[in-house]
Amino acid sequence: MTKRERVLAAIGRRAVDRPPVAFWRHVPDVDHTSQGLADAMLAFHRTWDLDLIKVMSSGVYCVEDWGCKVAYQGHPGGAKRCTEHAVKSAADWARLKPLDPGAGALGRELEAVRLIRKGRGDDAPILHTVFSPLTIASKLAGDRLLEDLASAPDAVRAALEVITGTTARYAAAALAAGADGLFFATQAANAEAVSEAVSTTWDLPYARRVLERVRGVSALTLLHLHGKDIFWDAWTALPVHAVNWHDRLTAPTLAGASRRFAGGLAAGLGESTTLPHGPADAVAAEARDAIRQTGGRGLILTPGCVLPLAVPDANLAAAVGAVRAPAS
Repeated sequence: MTKRERVLAAIGRRAVDRPPVAFWRHVPDVDHTSQGLADAMLAFHRTWDLDLIKVMSSGVYCVEDWGCKVAYQGHPGGAKRCTEHAVKSAADWARLKPLDPGAGALGRELEAVRLIRKGRGDDAPILHTVFSPLTIASKLAGDRLLEDLASAPDAVRAALEVITGTTARYAAAALAAGADGLFFATQAANAEAVSEAVSTTWDLPYARRVLERVRGVSALTLLHLHGKDIFWDAWTALPVHAVNWHDRLTAPTLAGASRRFAGGLAAGLGESTTLPHGPADAVAAEARDAIRQTGGRGLILTPGCVLPLAVPDANLAAAVGAVRAPAS
């Protein structure tokens, strides 16, 4: 099978020649330019010959054009942070205006997608990362978001309308630029971050509107549910093709998820446990366990989130080798 055929078969729960495998890592030293990001993504893809390409834009690219100051401050996962939030008071929500998806930081990331599409030497699906509206609001405001949801809900609601409209247009623009699909990430679908009521009321409906905009156009929408104690059933009812979550840290297991969701399951590798610490034999065993839990059907072998920068190459090689060669 080609890579595209393999991935699309997996999300359709059809037979595959082997499970697809993929992982992704931030590149904070070069992700501030389109060319730097594209070159890094293509080099990483060629090194590991993965079945899909997740474009590893900075996790805060989506709020730069609204005024957040961002920087890399040494996070072990390579994530950049907002060093100055755009929303510093409840009144600041009203300052958010619709953005042009082709301009500024958003346009920079679309150009990276175009360059990756041009430089890709195979048919591995390219997924561009798009965040849910409430996740973007959290990046804009930091800790004060929850305060404003309680004390100034109308202000936040109006801002979410702006954010949702911009995000939906941007998601469509990413597909037009050459992405085959989206890695749609929410950090507000877990009990560590918010209550289920907040998630259901303040993120889920807006996320649905973004996803409906690309429904039928995106070949692969991969939903990332970040964090522990995730609100699985409500979020997997969205129009998505596959789900990625920290299955080695939080329920459901792969076996349990395969009974609760009919699409693809992108999981199986412990990004904060086995992958960074090994040994390589344990990584290979974890990969084989993922295949066993799913019978190899519907599985895209991935970590539950981004790779730490320090994951040894030997452990990545073990994960890839476990799906490409039969166990001895």
